[in-house]
Amino acid sequence: MSRRAALFLVGFGVWSWVIWPMFLRNIWADPRSFAPGPTGFFLVHALLTAASLLFGTMIGVIGWRAWRRS
Repeated sequence: MSRRAALFLVGFGVWSWVIWPMFLRNIWADPRSFAPGPTGFFLVHALLTAASLLFGTMIGVIGWRAWRRS
């Protein structure tokens, strides 16, 4: 893998950790999220956030390892 591709993957991983927690904070503050407990709206977005952070981390690790090897 080229250094450029590895850097892109690392950037994607960092981007995921910048964007998705902010997204979840916004969803948490949305009045549709709790009525009185967690709603389907909240649960779907929480799962989306968790999956995106997991994939972002995995992609970032792949990029980091490729960057170190090159």
